Amino acid sequence: MRVLGISGLYHDSAAALVVDGTIAAAAQEERFTRKKHDADFPHRAVEYCLSVAGCGLDELDAVVFYDKPFIKFERLLETYLAFAPRGFSSFRMAMPLWLREKLFQKHIIGKELRKIAPGFDAEKLLFTEHHLSHAASAFYPSPFEDAAVLTMDGVGEWATMTLAIGKGSDLKIHKELHFPHSLGLLYSAITYYIGFKVNSGEYKVMGLAPYGEPRYAALMLEKLVDLKPDGSFQLDQSYFNYATGLTMTNERFAALFGQPVRAPEQLLTQFHMDMAASIQAVTEEIVLRLARSVRAETGQKNLCLAGGVALNCVANGKLLREGVFDGLWIQPAAGDAGGALGAALAGYHLFGGHPRRLNPGGGDSMLGSYLGPSFAQAEIEAELTTAGARFEVLGDDALIEATAQALAEGKAVGWMQGRMEFGPRALGGRSILGDPRSPAMQKTLNLKVKYRESFRPFAPSVLREDVGTWFELDTDSPYMLLVADVRKERRRDMTEVEKALFGIDKLNVPRSDIPAVTHVDYSARIQTVHEDTNPRYHALLSRFKDLTGCPVLVNTSFNVRGEPIICNATDAFRCFMGSEIEVLVAGNCILRKEVQDPGLKLDYKEAFELD
Repeated sequence: MRVLGISGLYHDSAAALVVDGTIAAAAQEERFTRKKHDADFPHRAVEYCLSVAGCGLDELDAVVFYDKPFIKFERLLETYLAFAPRGFSSFRMAMPLWLREKLFQKHIIGKELRKIAPGFDAEKLLFTEHHLSHAASAFYPSPFEDAAVLTMDGVGEWATMTLAIGKGSDLKIHKELHFPHSLGLLYSAITYYIGFKVNSGEYKVMGLAPYGEPRYAALMLEKLVDLKPDGSFQLDQSYFNYATGLTMTNERFAALFGQPVRAPEQLLTQFHMDMAASIQAVTEEIVLRLARSVRAETGQKNLCLAGGVALNCVANGKLLREGVFDGLWIQPAAGDAGGALGAALAGYHLFGGHPRRLNPGGGDSMLGSYLGPSFAQAEIEAELTTAGARFEVLGDDALIEATAQALAEGKAVGWMQGRMEFGPRALGGRSILGDPRSPAMQKTLNLKVKYRESFRPFAPSVLREDVGTWFELDTDSPYMLLVADVRKERRRDMTEVEKALFGIDKLNVPRSDIPAVTHVDYSARIQTVHEDTNPRYHALLSRFKDLTGCPVLVNTSFNVRGEPIICNATDAFRCFMGSEIEVLVAGNCILRKEVQDPGLKLDYKEAFELD
């Protein structure tokens, strides 16, 4: 049985294909269109998935969309009625779009599918609820026979948080928290207030939090969040505007904290850092209370997570350290793009009634999340030649040696290998790599390669067999979704002057033997690299360890600010020529910046629309 899952028409469109219970392919539309968070129907992602299966759309058994538009419309209407006359201007703007397009999404989706296959049978088009898609994406690929499943995001149809129980091939939602009470929207409200973009800037808030103190956490819990012992909560809507307005917060919210909404171009101050630290502390407290109550109520030993909040790797790391559950597994594409995968899995197991097979090796079934397209060596060489690149082709061993040497010399390396990752994290398929021992590497990558804020931390990739000797973690973390501290013996003692620094002044103080991946609170967002899922990246790390004694590399996504992660060799070369990446390794091709035609150098501010 072949089932295609689709998410989209709101943001982060994607497609995923499940064949006889195995995840065959998954990709976000933005990677093909080069349009960040592309919300359009995922034509290119669908075509990619079909190419992997070697079949046409009309040969599929089912196509499943990841939510139910009619229920979402019901929520919209009831919310406007409940808050009337507040929000009339928002209502007036939203209704024409819904009545013209969104309310008739079954027709629209069918029409888009028939552009791919004119004879597509509309009876094959099914719909599943938003949070059931999230839950399916978390439970079915997990290594657990049975588990509790928590999904947390902004809002689906009505639900903002759900508890489901998965057993074998069965998955049922048991509890829901409904809009407008939402942990995801609370975090997004602070994101907006601090001056970052909602639905894309939340991870910046998480990265900014260690520079501050949670001075406003108690005030948030007193005024904004009525938090219960079991982790359920209600939000005081008199401080928010997202239910019916055009902004996330209102003037009463600003008065409560004593400052207006920060404009994006304004300087980040200690206040903004303290607000970030405060919402992070509140989020962690809610997640921990929820987890404890779920364990006590269900008796389940394992927990799966999905939904946008599940990408908060700091909260995930704290949950792991608390030991509330024996097993913890988080869907790497936890946001709405992952809903496409959940829809396909729900279509296979719940609608199709097919049994579930666990990975016989004991791990998960995500294939390392390397589910996107790969390119043959001949394709890579042809693309680079067409782009005017000057490159050398090396054998496997020579390629690893040359790349490891470049990294040991402190060079920034673009790395495009194998299948593209599914989800927001680069995991060694489409990555920019660097030497973590360099005190200057974080600032260099942020300001000269990624063109982004200097405070943003970078993640370490570490050989799985060495993770426990460098970090306070001794479990798999293949998807960069767990934060743990650098081990004490790897840390550098701070001087009294350095300890007294506040806010962004902490940034330039080396804190460990691997300062480029050590955040200001000694934490790191860790990716463990496994030989069975990414043998070439594992070999590179192993050779870097041989050369330097360090089994760790800086790993950040292969893109610059404002554009999606690269997909193919053409994208890789453009990014290489538009930034200060010094070496590009694509397949078995190696490119060095100093030998390229200087006339091909790009100005990314002109070549791309940056936010």
